[in-house]
Amino acid sequence: MMKKITIAIDGFSSTGKSTLAKQLAKHLGYVYVDTGAMYRAVTLFAMQNGYIDTDFFDKETLVNSLQFIKLEFQFNPALGFAEMYLNGTNVETEIRTIEVSNFVSLIAEVSEVRAKLVEQQQAMGKHKGIVMDGRDIGTVVFPDAELKIFMTASSHTRAQRRFDELQQKGLQVTYDEVLKNVEGRDYIDTHRDDSPLTKAADAIQIDNSNLTREEQFDAVLDLVKLSLND
Repeated sequence: MMKKITIAIDGFSSTGKSTLAKQLAKHLGYVYVDTGAMYRAVTLFAMQNGYIDTDFFDKETLVNSLQFIKLEFQFNPALGFAEMYLNGTNVETEIRTIEVSNFVSLIAEVSEVRAKLVEQQQAMGKHKGIVMDGRDIGTVVFPDAELKIFMTASSHTRAQRRFDELQQKGLQVTYDEVLKNVEGRDYIDTHRDDSPLTKAADAIQIDNSNLTREEQFDAVLDLVKLSLND
């Protein structure tokens, strides 16, 4: 039986973690889990129910409502990857908006939310053969992962990528708005008390500011091959 490993990909927002993780999972025949989508789905739930807005955040009610949140990934063969479902509804499009992006880091700060999602994530990867991306995969979710990647790029590079992506989807945003969102999320992600974004001691850092997707994939695939041969 071919050896299977756990691949943990962490890093700042809009560094292309999900794109790389999808490429690797497809190439290796592994399960892909986008943990960011899980936090975004909880954020969407909070927004839909009036628990969070620009001037308030009712954490207590959200925490008490976690039992009513059912998250699942359903594979879409037409797209080649799994989409996020919240309480039985496909929310893949809704969770990618700038409005959700503006609140997701605040939701991810809540310890009870993190505990609920980390438990689910660890269960998903108990048999290995998984590629998971997020903020604390190599440090909290899978501290014993055979391969840990930490991705970074300049905030301006990441904002431009995110801006282009949102424009292509027809969403009306400005570059300055996206840059503010990226920098704000960076601060919250790295300064929260519970599981802040940090590079695991044994993670390999990749700055992809000047790398194409193909160059990045080839470099990481070489690292995967080394891990499989250990």
